Amino acid sequence: MLPWLVALGVLAVVALIGAVVYETPLLGVADVRVTGARLVTADEVRAAARVAPGTPLVRVDVDAVARRVGGLPPVSSVTVSRAWPRTLVVRVIERTPMAAVPVGDRYAVVDRSGTVFDWSPRPPVALPVLKLRTPGRDDPATRAALAVLAALPSGLREPMTALVAEAPARIRLELRDGRQIVWGDATQNDDKARVALTLLASGQKAMDVSAPSVITIR
Repeated sequence: MLPWLVALGVLAVVALIGAVVYETPLLGVADVRVTGARLVTADEVRAAARVAPGTPLVRVDVDAVARRVGGLPPVSSVTVSRAWPRTLVVRVIERTPMAAVPVGDRYAVVDRSGTVFDWSPRPPVALPVLKLRTPGRDDPATRAALAVLAALPSGLREPMTALVAEAPARIRLELRDGRQIVWGDATQNDDKARVALTLLASGQKAMDVSAPSVITIR
């Protein structure tokens, strides 16, 4: 009889532990700890996570929480983990600003994918300005402009006041001294940059490097 009693006792203890872990608030969420948030507040992350206090920690769907928090525009990626006994940890990696786009009387801040994730009443310091009709990750002109921007050496970025993309194949650089460089599309960027750097010292008002093997200047 004794082995059976021991087995029953073990089963009872296991069942009790399972009930405590899965069904009661004794090991429920008491804190949602947020790290890495700067553009969004910790409270905004907690609101997006939608985890009720006291929810058994083991029953929290960490993937679903990550998806919900990842829906916040400034958030690039999220990892969610459990820190026993009662803490849920949400680690946020925010988007890196790549450029500012004037939209009305404000500036939309975009990352390298073209996603608009922040707004500013004035051009953010140290961000290049892109002039686009419809900024966004699904806009071909936005993607082309960002590809060109990423390829520009400092010798072209520093004197540039704006990179204008009226269409994916109608890109130009506007410089501080009033000159312009017609870039064309987002192909052969290295060749175009090399030719443009050479032409900057020529004193010509407008330069067309859209076909870098056939240079047009005025």
